[in-house]
Amino acid sequence: ACALGPTPPSPPAAVHCPPAGACFSAHLANVSYAEARGACHQRRGSLAWVSGEPELRLLLGLLAKVPAPALFWVGLKRNASACTHEEQPLRGFSWEGVEDGTAPQEVPAALGRWLQEPLRSCLTARCAGLHLAADLGDGPSWGWKE
Repeated sequence: ACALGPTPPSPPAAVHCPPAGACFSAHLANVSYAEARGACHQRRGSLAWVSGEPELRLLLGLLAKVPAPALFWVGLKRNASACTHEEQPLRGFSWEGVEDGTAPQEVPAALGRWLQEPLRSCLTARCAGLHLAADLGDGPSWGWKE
């Protein structure tokens, strides 16, 4: 899922441009985290990040337009020198920067939903995406997944 400038991108799988702020787009391609990040940069954007429930709702609404189950890369990464912190919502992962190089480093505890706990490590860089499961009637089932 890319966070883009105010101009909508050329034909993505799904796009949403709220009245204020950046456009978000979801692209259906089976690519690595690095390839997804590069594709967003080619569109003059960056991988999306979630600082609170409003952005999460926006992304889930956008992703509801594409087939589930699916894993969408967002800007959630843990550097090789960072360790897993099970007590933190993002488990030691942080958001890669956006246009001005800053992105929220913490999110509310309610957004710390992991489908499976990330690998406990301090040795390798790890990436996580937003996993969306099929809608079971009470809204989409989602969680972060390495």
